[in-house]
Amino acid sequence: MKIGTKDFQTQGRTYVMGILNVTPDSFSDGGKWNSLDRALYHGEAMVQEGADILDIGGESTRPGYTLISDQEEMDRVLPVIEALKQRLEVPVSLDTYKSQVAAAGIRAGADFINDIWGLKYDPAMAGIIGAAGVPCCLMHNRKEPVERDFTATLVQEMAETLALAEAGGIARDRIILDSGVGFGKTYEQNLEAIRRLDVLKPLGCPVLLGTSRKSVIGLTLNLPADQRVEGTLATTVYAVLQGCMFVRVHDVRENVRAVRMTEAILQGG
Repeated sequence: MKIGTKDFQTQGRTYVMGILNVTPDSFSDGGKWNSLDRALYHGEAMVQEGADILDIGGESTRPGYTLISDQEEMDRVLPVIEALKQRLEVPVSLDTYKSQVAAAGIRAGADFINDIWGLKYDPAMAGIIGAAGVPCCLMHNRKEPVERDFTATLVQEMAETLALAEAGGIARDRIILDSGVGFGKTYEQNLEAIRRLDVLKPLGCPVLLGTSRKSVIGLTLNLPADQRVEGTLATTVYAVLQGCMFVRVHDVRENVRAVRMTEAILQGG
């Protein structure tokens, strides 16, 4: 799969997506990188630590987050996308579920769209991504947890997302799927979404796992967001074992090392 100017293997290799939140209120790093200079500094640092792609987010999606306007989101992310593309060779992803923001981000140089609503929030999103020809990550999300048959519902609703993608002209080989850990799921369902990554494989798309510092780790280990690195690393190792194409993380250096070590064990060096 080509993302920007870089070719990524869809099997046999796990890549690291570094999270760059340019928001004042993200759950674990809100306000740390929400100026252009600080965002660029952190983006460059993550690339030096081994990030294969940077994911820029302009609106917090933590539980109870405040919805912002398209314009405010664009004001936050577009200068960062433009500056990163001028300075770095690494592909840049835009984390948004709004078609207007996605279109502007692609014009600014974004190579990839990461939609946490799997094309189900904004009816125009699939067409925007399809027309631009950029690859995308489509995540499972819902307003409330399902009460029964969680795994079957996850697969069914991901298939619905893929149908929307096809209708919008997004080629199947340009899609990565994300089971949406932490979104519209109970604690037990979040653990199952991690454990049963294999259920997405029959849908025919590579998979991204995003668990970094999330509440499922905090609840399991009884730790605050800034002390969840080891728990995240455990899920990253599991993602490699399950053949995930990407892990999306805050702590790039540690996760890159965990990925490379796990791959070395699996591949015999």
